[in-house]
Amino acid sequence: MTNSRRKKIYEGKAKILYEGPEPGTLIQYFKDDATAFNGEKKATLEGKGVINNRISEYVMTKLGQIGVQNHFIRRLSLREQLIREVEIIPLEVICRNVAAGSLSKRLGLEEGSPLPRSIIEFCLKDDKLNDPLVSEEHITAFNWASTQDIDDIMALTLRVNDFLTGLFLGINITLVDFKIEFGRIWENDFPRIILADEISPDSCRLWDATTNEKLDKDRFRRDLGNVIESYTEVARRLGVMNEMPTVIQGGLH
Repeated sequence: MTNSRRKKIYEGKAKILYEGPEPGTLIQYFKDDATAFNGEKKATLEGKGVINNRISEYVMTKLGQIGVQNHFIRRLSLREQLIREVEIIPLEVICRNVAAGSLSKRLGLEEGSPLPRSIIEFCLKDDKLNDPLVSEEHITAFNWASTQDIDDIMALTLRVNDFLTGLFLGINITLVDFKIEFGRIWENDFPRIILADEISPDSCRLWDATTNEKLDKDRFRRDLGNVIESYTEVARRLGVMNEMPTVIQGGLH
């Protein structure tokens, strides 16, 4: 069934969600659109969606294998994956290992300086408000999530961080920080929190561990060029390039 005949459920800046083939599923489509500064800066980067789909599939599968339950079911095509439908929690969860981006600006920390420990931050998922930073106090007061939910989210985020840090270090990449989202699924009337959204160079800061060269979306945000080449390099190091179409492999070295 083509996308044109499927019911679109939601369109975000980098992905579209369509109705899935069976109840409780969705199809997640990765676009080539790149946005920064809350959509003020836009471009189309040919092949980005294909690379992010593949990297996210790889990482979510590995996380599932170590018991981090997530929404990924299977990849359907170059740009699409079948996922579980979740009731999304309206928070962006950011885990930081090294000072960079807004944290550096906010606290006057030199970009690249290691943090005393991994820091987890919460932002309200609302583009109109520019995804403001919120505290646990806000989250529980406005009932976006319960204290128990927050405990679960923090524990899962640290597990994801431990796993990803090791995975990327093994291919000579420093995991500076990343953003993830969570959703609720219901099992026998009990809610369970699972990892959702994506994990890719769009949502992680990844620096070459030797040179500190940026291999992520900051290349687009900061006009550093070679965005697709950098995303491709991450995929190549992870060993997931062999299933990419030759269109993308050609001309990217």
